[in-house]
Amino acid sequence: MRGPFTAGRAAKGDMFMTATLLPTGTGFTRAKSGSEHAHRPKARVQPSVQHTDLQAVAQHMYALMLRNIASDGFVFTDPTDPGRVSKAGCVIAALTYPGGAPGVDQDYVFNWVRDAAITITEVAAAEYPEGPDATVQPLIDYVNFARQCQQNASPTMAHACYTIDGQPRPWTEQADGPALQSVALLRAYPLLDGPSQQTAKQIISDNVGFLLSVYTEPTTNLWEEHLGYSFFARAAQLACLRAVTANTIGISVPPGTAEAIAWLESALGDHWNGEYYVSMLDPNASGGAGPVSVAPGYDPNIDIVEASVYCGVPCTDTRLLATAARLRGQWADPSSPAVYPINTADAQQGMGPMLGRYPGDTYDGDMADPILGGHPWALCTANFAELYYNLAREITRTGSAPFDALSQGFFDQVGVSADSSPADAAAALRRAGDAMLQAVIYHSDHLELSEQFDGTSGFEKSVRDLTWSYAAFLSAVRARNGRGVEG
Repeated sequence: MRGPFTAGRAAKGDMFMTATLLPTGTGFTRAKSGSEHAHRPKARVQPSVQHTDLQAVAQHMYALMLRNIASDGFVFTDPTDPGRVSKAGCVIAALTYPGGAPGVDQDYVFNWVRDAAITITEVAAAEYPEGPDATVQPLIDYVNFARQCQQNASPTMAHACYTIDGQPRPWTEQADGPALQSVALLRAYPLLDGPSQQTAKQIISDNVGFLLSVYTEPTTNLWEEHLGYSFFARAAQLACLRAVTANTIGISVPPGTAEAIAWLESALGDHWNGEYYVSMLDPNASGGAGPVSVAPGYDPNIDIVEASVYCGVPCTDTRLLATAARLRGQWADPSSPAVYPINTADAQQGMGPMLGRYPGDTYDGDMADPILGGHPWALCTANFAELYYNLAREITRTGSAPFDALSQGFFDQVGVSADSSPADAAAALRRAGDAMLQAVIYHSDHLELSEQFDGTSGFEKSVRDLTWSYAAFLSAVRARNGRGVEG
């Protein structure tokens, strides 16, 4: 996830279980010496995904995600600086660091503003029992930690990464972070106590003031690899300014907000090249040349789908759907040179596909064995499934599918034609989303989600227990079922 800036079981009662034999050396079973099973191929018990209840699985994923959020009574120690301990409300990207996970050279024991905001959105979306004061302590903790980071931000308020005690880590400036944080705080606001509500309002006001000063400028993108004009960052800023404009909690809307909204709406259209949305525009490209990407092989990029999931780019935008069709095709179509072999195998079982980031990706978490096209990611796959669910819900609501020449390829992939009824189109989209989440569950390690899956074997690789992976799965299931997990 951090790019060049960085140096299957389930609980009883939730699903039926089947044992699937996997290649020797991929796992192990415990057996007494001399057992009749001692010399059989090693195997791992995996979920029977066809019988899996996604809401039940999401409940487990929620608990796994909470393990990465610090509190007063659950404190992390920085593995590279044992004297540094976490502050309550810190959201660890993952508890992986060099030396702690063989073969992985990434250090994720930090609080990324974006990851934390996406995670806290899922905490706020959970269904909590009515308590004496109807507040949620992890959200209160997060507000106070976010304020400390904001006050310590350097060199700008777009600083993306902080130590577990709220100090800025030498890193890049990413202007989507303050925007997503503000949207998350608006979601959490009703579950905060009085003092934290005032703090949240101050954080949002300061974020908006900052964004209004930088929204026309280049920024580092969410994959932390390039500086340019980011579709995702622009969409996040637009979502933030719209949400603040509509707020009913007393946050003042600064002068210039309406103008910024109009500018960002227009700027998103500048990323369309006639075939797909370009993720990152080169800030040095001359005018009149059309959208020019910052790098070859960087498109189509999954962050376009994430701009719909997290930033409100309409799921009915047929230019978005044209981009999404290319994304799925490049990793799932057997004739594609970038197809992941695991997707071909999974398709025979009615699962998948799992998706990666972009066609020129070579990051695999350890930089030791780069493969062009990278590997599938749990969060990318869950985000794409959520696009399916969101579109299914919108088709059901309006009684109409956004079918045109641009979106035809997208609908073809899930068996929907111009003659399909809205009900049949929505059902097909839900099935497609389910198949993707089933693949994530099937290849998980007892529901624990790493950053990536190996594109050939399907086994998890790279950073373990990535917080964003859980949050993406929860968000997708919430979009599917219309409700959060139990908080």
